[in-house]
Amino acid sequence: MAEGNGDKELQTLLREKHVKFIRQHDDKREDDFAYWAVSHLRVSGYYWGLCAMASLGALDDMPKGSILSFVRSCRHKSGGYGGSPGHDPHLLYTLSAVQVHALIGALEELDKESISKYVSGLQQADGSFFGDRWGEVDTRFSYIALNTLALLGRLDAVDMSKAVDFVLQCVNFDGAFGVVPGAESHAGQTFCCVGALAIAGKLDQIDVDLLGWWLAERQLPSGGLNGRPQKLPDVCYSWWVLSSLGMLDRLEWINKEKLISFILQCQDPDAGGIADRPDDRADVYHTFFGVAG
Repeated sequence: MAEGNGDKELQTLLREKHVKFIRQHDDKREDDFAYWAVSHLRVSGYYWGLCAMASLGALDDMPKGSILSFVRSCRHKSGGYGGSPGHDPHLLYTLSAVQVHALIGALEELDKESISKYVSGLQQADGSFFGDRWGEVDTRFSYIALNTLALLGRLDAVDMSKAVDFVLQCVNFDGAFGVVPGAESHAGQTFCCVGALAIAGKLDQIDVDLLGWWLAERQLPSGGLNGRPQKLPDVCYSWWVLSSLGMLDRLEWINKEKLISFILQCQDPDAGGIADRPDDRADVYHTFFGVAG
């Protein structure tokens, strides 16, 4: 992020610069190291970019046809999607692929049956989900699986009762959630668990005030939010924490003005884009979550 520009320019959202920043990322050449360094998550990268552009009112500036073609090339016969062509399928990139189609208005082009079968095949006896065939269990995957199926209108493809039971096993004494039962509370995991329970219609199983307090405690004097106690603020938690508070109807429990100020200070006034915190390098991921926050 450039220095010496003062704070005046960073009191407003630099919309046009962010639009240009995101659009330029789609023009990365295949002989550029950065192109290959993020190849494993390119489908998700397109989702972040599309969402940011939609939030900025510039979705039509994106090359929707070529993006869809790329996403299609990442599909496996199993019904799942990889992060790039030739990569193994994974729940994360499968959700991103479905979300890309939803944003572009192309959900009807998907093979909903095969995707639903792929997702349901990763549910385990205890209600949890593997991220892929290699067997990692994580509450992220519970949310991802249910979100994918909800977008496809196929929540009936999994055992919803067991899925909810597993998520509820991951709640801690502070009201927040971890990766698996007994794991440390984390704002990102909490979003996933609250989101999964919202999709399942089970938000009534949450101690709303206890969890709302823990989430509100994530705001630091700078106005930014962190993911867990004793950590630095990060723009991405503007989404994870705010979305959770929104689902719990507790958005007023944080200082909105201070958070907005923190996000604006994370902008690059020269090249555009938003970083994780002031004076760091901007990227599409944090640009999306900053704008969404």
